[in-house]
Amino acid sequence: MMTTTWRHLPRYLVMRRGAFSSSACMGAVNFVPASRSIDPSDLERLRAFVSRARRLFVITGAGLSTESGIPDYRSEGVGLYARTDRRPMQHVEFLRSAKARQRYWARNYMGWPQFSSYRPNSAHLSLREWEAQEKVHWLVTQNVDALHFKAGHQRFTELHGCTHRVVCLGCGVLTVREDLQKRFTEMNPAWAVEAGAVAPDGDVFLEDEQVLNFRVPSCQNCGGILKPEVTFFGDSVSRSTVQFVHDRLAESDAMLVAGSSLQVYSAYRFLLAANESKIPVAILNIGPTRADHMAELRVSARCGEVLPVIQPC
Repeated sequence: MMTTTWRHLPRYLVMRRGAFSSSACMGAVNFVPASRSIDPSDLERLRAFVSRARRLFVITGAGLSTESGIPDYRSEGVGLYARTDRRPMQHVEFLRSAKARQRYWARNYMGWPQFSSYRPNSAHLSLREWEAQEKVHWLVTQNVDALHFKAGHQRFTELHGCTHRVVCLGCGVLTVREDLQKRFTEMNPAWAVEAGAVAPDGDVFLEDEQVLNFRVPSCQNCGGILKPEVTFFGDSVSRSTVQFVHDRLAESDAMLVAGSSLQVYSAYRFLLAANESKIPVAILNIGPTRADHMAELRVSARCGEVLPVIQPC
């Protein structure tokens, strides 16, 4: 079962921490929704909440990665849904349509160099430090960008998988996304298009006619269909992963949600479980969330401004 997702992979599938591009996205603020000034009393209450916890369970979402320059779907005014009428790839569409897969991989191929260069921000690094201090018992991220891995986290689950890995739908073999990028280039030496804006899942916007001649490789092991090792919209997280996360939550004594509106049930279910088990919850997110009524504490602010100054005891 893939739980931490990196630790259990063969060595050739694990990226070296620190082996990433040092480029940073200076336009990160473009994808972070506006937020009001931080109330000092909220900071103190959140610091006290985290300090009381001995086995903190953390859920992170897209609001953590927008500060690294990665756009999200739902942020008011700046998310994908607010900026465009485009929608993310659906699981059924990817499985049924070769044209949909061609379009997806062409867009992903164009966006990969930038997407793979994104770096962890101060929020990722702060949570990593909390883990090193044995404050964080387990972290669950809804993000597929590998930024928690790049930050150095060890005890975490990528709930929706990660775009840095590719799975064959035929034989199940996992390979690294960077290797597939080389195969794309080899198969499409003369293919060049002008890309549009970057989308949340590592791709860019292209028109349908731009991808007509793009060639998509098959699995080198069995000839099967290649898919990013992520949970597309309309698909579901495996039962084994859900149970593993529930088990880690049951071992915890407090929950912190950072940068997620919790609109997707795959993460919201753990709030329901925490509420049923009377595990206290604090939420740090710009804007309302689906679980505000369950939270003991609610702070509306940027994760990168708040987490580094908490310094729990």
